[in-house]
Amino acid sequence: MAITPVTVTMDSLEPRELARWWAEATGGEITADYEFFLLVSGGPIALGFQKVEDPTPGKNRWHVDFKADDRKKEVARLVGLGAEVVADHEVPGLVWTVLTDPEGNQFCVSGDDH
Repeated sequence: MAITPVTVTMDSLEPRELARWWAEATGGEITADYEFFLLVSGGPIALGFQKVEDPTPGKNRWHVDFKADDRKKEVARLVGLGAEVVADHEVPGLVWTVLTDPEGNQFCVSGDDH
């Protein structure tokens, strides 16, 4: 027996707004709305957004990594939606950009460009 990941959940001050943002960013849709918890589905793993009164201070310990066919174009699209670029990184065989969503949660977008 093994466990299977099905959802990555982020704490949020405004989960409805953040779920809408991530639905737009990922091309998914909000498939569950329990007021305090919303679910965005449309990919291999769902994204959950949970209402909290106090956001976790500092850098988040977990983050979601995404892959794009055209990393630069996708980063520009996400910035247009309200994301902010933290940094670009490159190591042999891998290029990625670290971004934050509108609430400051970090995520990465990688691509095949070098």
